[in-house]
Amino acid sequence: MNMPELSRYAVNGTELSVFEWNSQLRDQRPTVVFAHATGFHARCWDQVIAQLDDCYVIAVDQRGHGRSANTPFETWGDFGDDLVSLLEQMKITQAIGVGHSMGGHTMVQAAAKNVQLFSHLLLIDPVIMSPDHYETPEERWTGTAEDHPTARRRNRFDSVEDMVQRFSEREPYSLFTAEAFRDYCQYGLVENSDLEEGGLVLGCPPAFEASIYMTSMSMGDILKYPPTIDIPVAVLRAMSPDGPRDVMTFKFSPTWEGLAATFPNGRDIHRQDRTHFMPLEDPQMVAELINDTLQDIDS
Repeated sequence: MNMPELSRYAVNGTELSVFEWNSQLRDQRPTVVFAHATGFHARCWDQVIAQLDDCYVIAVDQRGHGRSANTPFETWGDFGDDLVSLLEQMKITQAIGVGHSMGGHTMVQAAAKNVQLFSHLLLIDPVIMSPDHYETPEERWTGTAEDHPTARRRNRFDSVEDMVQRFSEREPYSLFTAEAFRDYCQYGLVENSDLEEGGLVLGCPPAFEASIYMTSMSMGDILKYPPTIDIPVAVLRAMSPDGPRDVMTFKFSPTWEGLAATFPNGRDIHRQDRTHFMPLEDPQMVAELINDTLQDIDS
């Protein structure tokens, strides 16, 4: 793959940054659209994209992430509306949609709201839980985003190398491939707007990330969407915990094991040997699943 082109789009009351690869193939080859997880960014997909067969690729920085605007949101539905508005503005149809974690949740919303956007979906642990979970949600953080544990994570770094050295031996970062981890650090930092303080800060401010976790139950009706999505959908789930899952232990799958069956053409893929961070832990596996779909389209 060549280097991506960066564009910015005003959609749904915010501004989104979009990276495009192989734009010259747009009218010749299938389109693949990527949406990242909470706290991540569009360039976290680089190692997956590098292994794809010929196709036109779009990876979006969701609002509050990467180089997109840190526009406040009310519910996770805003992220779905952002993606629909973006792809409609870009005149994208019949794409392969690939979403990780919250990005998978976003893909489900978008596919249900505009049936022309996607021909296939690959949902990588899309944080869609069982019906009983939404009926009787577990206890959630009730304080402010600024007081949430995630908001207290380190935000400022002197350089990319500073971030690499500080995080490289910590989970989950130590689970990533070396190349994916460097992408996470290199493209996840932006110039600090506080010129006096200087340095680099996270493209997803910790308080913004915390607010996403705090509103993870804000779409209790998300399960109404899968039955309406009549395209091939693969749900890729990571390892299941041996006992009750700590919601702040992100290694384990948060996805309902029965989710795939709620899609008219759903397929469940359970990888007990992989964590929730599969796209950065095993980008080759994810690329192979997408390439299989590209080959099916070509056949």
